[in-house]
Amino acid sequence: MTTLHEPAVTAVPADALSVWPASAVEPREGEITVGGVPLAEVADRFGTPVYVIDEDEVRERCRTYRHVFPDADILYAAKAFLCRAMVHWVDEEGLGLDVCSAGELELAVTTGFPPENIVLHGNAKSPRDLDTALRLGVGRIVIDSPSEIARLAAAVGPDGHQKVMVRVVPGISAGGHEKIRTGTEDQKFGLSISDGYAQYAIARILDQPQLELTGLHCHLGSQITSTKPYLAAVRRIVGLMARLKEQHGLALPELDLGGGHGIAYRPGEPALDLTTLARKVRAELVEACAAAGLTVPRLIIEPGRAIAGPAGIALYHVLAVKRTGAHTYVAVDGGMSDNPRPALYGVRYAPRLVGRHSTAAPAPVTVVGRHCEAGDIVAADVELPEDIRPGDLLAVPVAGAYHLSMASGYNMVGRPPVVAVDDGQARLLIRRESLEDIRSRDVGL
Repeated sequence: MTTLHEPAVTAVPADALSVWPASAVEPREGEITVGGVPLAEVADRFGTPVYVIDEDEVRERCRTYRHVFPDADILYAAKAFLCRAMVHWVDEEGLGLDVCSAGELELAVTTGFPPENIVLHGNAKSPRDLDTALRLGVGRIVIDSPSEIARLAAAVGPDGHQKVMVRVVPGISAGGHEKIRTGTEDQKFGLSISDGYAQYAIARILDQPQLELTGLHCHLGSQITSTKPYLAAVRRIVGLMARLKEQHGLALPELDLGGGHGIAYRPGEPALDLTTLARKVRAELVEACAAAGLTVPRLIIEPGRAIAGPAGIALYHVLAVKRTGAHTYVAVDGGMSDNPRPALYGVRYAPRLVGRHSTAAPAPVTVVGRHCEAGDIVAADVELPEDIRPGDLLAVPVAGAYHLSMASGYNMVGRPPVVAVDDGQARLLIRRESLEDIRSRDVGL
């Protein structure tokens, strides 16, 4: 761990960097520091592309969730971004984990995370996923299809015991893009309440004495900025809980509302108000349970993007500037292999020139990546100084979630490193994927 810079003291105007980590400051024009570390020095030391994650921002966001949901269990959704340091941070801040694979689970447990505080879910769990979960003693397994019930019961064995939940589909459309809406009917996740599949699966689980049903789970989608879908989900799930009590005498102690809490990627964009969400969800849950004659279940919340996303920044060097027709293209040394989200969902970012001060007027450009795809766009139709040139350093904020976790090996360029910053210090969390890493996986002739 090397101290790169003394912590800066001059805050960046809120309207200029409103979506950046709270520690973002500008001691001199054109120089941005995060966690007390100049971004230009991070790029010089670790190369580009590189992901920078503000440890204190992650921790503060964990604490915010615990503060606004004091009576709930908060599980960090590992799919957003996971590494050993992240495991330590969320554990030390008192959060559990939500994982989707044996890989995420193994990384967490071998880092020291208590397996009883982990929930495993996924629409198509492999035998390895289930075997690993049982071997490591995962706290909950979320049943996502009827076929999983018999498979899991057989794997547990007649003398074993495993706590499970059932992922239900409440039939609610919510989320920032159709590809990330998962609470609607006729899609791959969960079991529908309306067609009876959820009730059928629950009845089958109750016939398996080694499986203990602890509650219902739902996840409506991602980038939700309104509280209304969550309130509707509470009403529908409590309604199902009431029917289960009537039919089976079953009082479920847990209700998992998933995550999907929307964040702003550019200044001025809406974000979900967590304080309002917590207050309204709690009131709705208490009222619905009272009307149904139910004991209020323990609430579980699974934020991922809302914790990791705003804490991360991607740094790229400009390789080329090309003016063709009415457009200016600024090509950088990364792209869709380290961030496929613009290509998948049309996500828009607000990159910023860092490392030098420019007095040039802003001009419209499209920041593109280095890959052999016309759809390899980092940020479309954004403004950067008119004198942008090769060698300049660009910073893309809100890059902490679903960037590196979705990275690919396209064009064999190698995945970027991840560097944590905090209190004027920077340290490497994940090293850059090297050419030797790429060569060593290819074992055939």
